[in-house]
Formats: sequence, structure tokens, C-alpha cells
Amino acid sequence: MLTLRKMGFAVATAMLLAACNQGGGAPENKTASAAPAGASNATAPAGGELVVKLGTANPLTGAFAEWGKDAANGVKLAVDEANAENLTWNGQKVKFELMSEDDMADPKTAAQVADRFVDAKVSAVIGHLVTGASLPASIVYNDHNIPMVAYSVTGPKFTQQGFKGVFRVISNDKQQGDALGAYAVKTLGAKTFAVIHDKTAYGEGLANDFAAAAEAAGAKKVATEFTSTSATEFGAIVTAMKGAAPDLIFYGGMDPQGAPLLKELRKQGVKAKYMGADGLKTSNFPTLAGDAADGAFASTASVADDKMPGRAAFAEKYKKAFGGEVVAYSPYAYDATNVVIAAMKKAQSNDPAKYLPELAASQYDGITGKIAFTENGDLKDGVVTIYTIKGGKWEVAQ
Repeated sequence: MLTLRKMGFAVATAMLLAACNQGGGAPENKTASAAPAGASNATAPAGGELVVKLGTANPLTGAFAEWGKDAANGVKLAVDEANAENLTWNGQKVKFELMSEDDMADPKTAAQVADRFVDAKVSAVIGHLVTGASLPASIVYNDHNIPMVAYSVTGPKFTQQGFKGVFRVISNDKQQGDALGAYAVKTLGAKTFAVIHDKTAYGEGLANDFAAAAEAAGAKKVATEFTSTSATEFGAIVTAMKGAAPDLIFYGGMDPQGAPLLKELRKQGVKAKYMGADGLKTSNFPTLAGDAADGAFASTASVADDKMPGRAAFAEKYKKAFGGEVVAYSPYAYDATNVVIAAMKKAQSNDPAKYLPELAASQYDGITGKIAFTENGDLKDGVVTIYTIKGGKWEVAQ
């Protein structure tokens, strides 16, 4: 790896790591490059075959491994199907090769993974899973003209960096926070609320967006508490919630902490309504939270599962291929991969300089819905769906 690239990357990474650790997201980048020009990611043909390398990075170990493996499976399924088509571009046979890496949902590790993708000359990256890991990685990809399509990154700052090659196929946290805050006050009747978050860019960002929306709707915030992505004890937080006595508690974070926190709240007699976002809306949350789960609320940054055009068929393919059920984001990862492949097909090239315009102009009918992008790479016409748990199962509340 070139020394100059390491030096330049280290500065950018240090800035982003500081921001992510403080929960503030990425600093706005003032030196974003324009659309790739003359990028050299196209792999030389081997034996008359053009090998197109795609990268995907997810937490394959650690607390979020179940989510990460599920998403990686969605990417793999799309790549396998593309290879089964026996594609040819300009008369040359095309083979997609997937490079899957474990970023551990960690900003520093994600930056190292991004460097490996650059060295491997991938033509596109599908991922990463979480906002905190995606922000530093996106700088590396932007610096090397590698387009990045995220399927679960909901932090608003992700698409506010001015990068021409950054996209997402899901709504953002600002939209979720606004919808949840308004719902908490106008529908659930909360007059006071407390927020708890895990101090990640994702969790704190959601908590702040929710709080702003709830206050705008007329509710009063009475407490803010913090945990972490490795926490297992919540006694001090529960004590604080007892003292604050909010009508509703919002948790910004993921289910490994969000579910046991709810169990502890109910165990100690805290009856406040409990709400989170897509980090809680998982197939495992009702099991993890047990009897405490009923009555909890959470959202997804997408349409309801039963309204996704191809969800049922995808779930069948997924189970056949991997022997299990869809956890959360594999349908979006599948769509994100297919959007990239569709753009390459139109351009008849894996050179970012040639296919990026097609990607930016996508009008793709995915299994999760229509996929088209705004100028900054957000999903056009993004939808938020709010769910509640009844009888141990998630069902649409709005």
C-alpha cells in the first residue's frame, strides 16, 4: 500500500473516529471528489473472461454478527443469480467475484477493510451495515472512485458528505425519528419522554432526531441516559427512569441491549411505553425481551414486509440457499447488489467512470420496492413503517 495514501487516510480516519465515538457522525467533507473519471477498477480478463470484483463488509463476528451474516447472504444470493445468467458484455463473458469482509461494526476496522477493497481493485462496495463503520469507509471509497451502495445505513450524515458515489436503498434516521416522535405524542399520547442511547453515531443520532420531533409535537424530555454496545447491566439506567417517570422511553440502539433493557425496566415496575427504531425491529427482539416484549414499538426505514413486492419469494429463496429465515436486511442487501449489477449491465462495463451515471439514474424495481436516488444518493420517496408487538409478534401499528 502506498505511503502517501496511508498518510492521507490516517488524517481523515482520525477525524471520523472522533466524531463517531462522540455520537456526532462524520464531519462534513469539503473536498469531495466529483464523479469518477478514468477510474481503473476494471479487472483484466483471465482466459477471455472478465472478472468483476464486488466487495461487501459486514459484522460477521461480535454482537451484530447475526445481522451481518444475514446481509452478507443477501449480497451473495444476488451475485450467484447474476453469475447464473452467464452474462456477456460486448461479446466478452462476465463473472462476478464477491469479496466478503468482517468489519466488526467498528469504525477503525471498517477503514482497514476499505483499504483492502481498494488494494483488491473492487468495482463497487455493497455495505457496510452500520453508520459508524460506513462513515470512515466511505471516505476511502470516495478517494479511490469506488461507488458504495448501502442497504442498512440510516444515519443522515452518510449522504451529506458530498460524495458522488455514495447511495442507500433505505430511508434515513431523520425520517424515522420524525415519524416516531410524532407517533409517540400524537397517537400514543406521551406528554413526557426519556431517551436512552448506546453512544454510537446511529443510536445517538436517532435519539436526537426522535427527541426533536417529540418536543416539536408538544412533549417534554425529562431524562437522557447512556449505555454501550457491550452493556449487560442496566440497573443504574432503570433507577434513573424510575425517578424521571416518563410516559414513554425511546431507545436508540440495537436489540442486544434494547431487549434486555426493556426486560429490566418491566422487572422493576417501570410501565412507560417503550419505543425504538429499526435496531429493535428484528425477528429476535420478541424472543430476547420475552414477556416484556408485548406493547413495544419500533420502526423500519421501509415499507411493511407484506407490502414488499418480492418479499415472500425472496424469503423462500433465502431459506433454500442458507437454511434459515431472513433476519432483517438481507432483502435490502440483495436489492443494493442488483442495483449495482443492473447499472453495470446498462453500461456494459464495471468501470465506475462508465457505470456510475447509470447507477445514479437508477429506476429499479426491487423486491423491497422502487429504487431511485436523489441527487445526494438518498432513496427517493423513502417510507417509514411503525410496528408494535402483540402476542410475541411484530405487526404493523401504522
